Amino acid sequence: MSIFTEQEAKAILDKVIALSKADECTATLAGSVNGNIRFALNNVSTSGIVNNAQLAVQVAFGKRVGTASINEFDDAALERVVRRAEDLAKLAPENPEFMPIIGKQEYKPSPTFSASTAAIDPEFRAKVAADSITPCRGHGLIAAGFLEDGNGFYAIANSKGNFGYQKATSFDYTCTVRTEDGRGSGWVGRNLKDASDFKADQDIEIAKRKATESAEAKALEPGKYTVILEPAAAAGLISFMMNFFDARSADEGRSFLSKKGGGNKLGEQVYDSKVNLFADPWHPEAPVLPWDGEGMPRERMAIIEDGKIANLEYSRYWAQKQGKTASASAGNLLMSGGTKSIAELVRGTEKGILVTRTWYIRMVDPQTVLLTGLTRDGTFYIENGQIKHPVKNFRFNESPVIMLNNIDELGKPVRVAGDESSFVMMIPPMKLRDFTFTSLSDAV
Repeated sequence: MSIFTEQEAKAILDKVIALSKADECTATLAGSVNGNIRFALNNVSTSGIVNNAQLAVQVAFGKRVGTASINEFDDAALERVVRRAEDLAKLAPENPEFMPIIGKQEYKPSPTFSASTAAIDPEFRAKVAADSITPCRGHGLIAAGFLEDGNGFYAIANSKGNFGYQKATSFDYTCTVRTEDGRGSGWVGRNLKDASDFKADQDIEIAKRKATESAEAKALEPGKYTVILEPAAAAGLISFMMNFFDARSADEGRSFLSKKGGGNKLGEQVYDSKVNLFADPWHPEAPVLPWDGEGMPRERMAIIEDGKIANLEYSRYWAQKQGKTASASAGNLLMSGGTKSIAELVRGTEKGILVTRTWYIRMVDPQTVLLTGLTRDGTFYIENGQIKHPVKNFRFNESPVIMLNNIDELGKPVRVAGDESSFVMMIPPMKLRDFTFTSLSDAV
């Protein structure tokens, strides 16, 4: 059994806390049932279901910390994992940035559980694969994709009386369609809260069309272009940038948000006034757990407001050192936009390039967040509001900070996967000026 009720989880965590002889103890219990199906070359290749539950125990003697984990839950196993954590703590050096555990908190539940997603079974997964493969077979197209779904729970407790429990589900689907000669490629991805909102037989048409229409790609000279980045393409760049919204790295001069002479750019205009980014654990389409990894309660928080830096993330240690208020780490990233679809943004573009995806993104300069990467799976030239022809893929050198100062228009935000399974984003398609392409790529 890997899914525990709140009462079952609390009983285990209470035992762990009572067993500890350390100055303080924190325990985290999580379990899940994760299903998946993978297909390639128009055939299912693997599928499976993984059940797992794990208990992690962290204890401290003064500033010495030890952590141990286990996936057995009888009394003897609980005793073993607590003693192991305590033995490790006694051997550990003192942590000069140690912070005591938090006290009892109140958590407002967030809607992270979907009954339709939790009900996914092998038949559902098989149908998704069939609905992705069947339209490609016999039409000169080859599909390869992956569906992963999860149903689980998270519970936390500590020796100061804190406790939290919540159930959550996840759903992530991607599919790449290639032409049989390998010259055309299309892609579609869906990261959703509710599986009932997913229709693979409809979404596959997007990837099919892009694969077919990208086969006769023409070369364009590298340079600065107006681009329309689809949400998945924009998310890859923006997620890199968000790694620098840590107050400590800014205060210590290691970030593009560092101010000359010391301090950070909190409150300063850094982006176009159209840019508004925030975190909200209770967002109906992209909810996340109402606490972070330390058990700090999450709140709705503006990150960028009308282009100004509204908040930076202060860890408990750095907040104490700087005389600031500590903030929970964000679990999602939500960007405001407009109402237009990608097609409507294309119709309003005189000349430009439509980018389906960005990938192989790497950091060039942390001080400016200059990134390099490639386009893929469908890159098209726009003229007079119409897709004229596919173009060869580009390598780009661009900073999302500069990119978000060159906004012409934002479309309707959609949910996309972030850089880790528990991190979700709502990102709009973006019409941007002067996006820098530096060279061509022969990859499709």
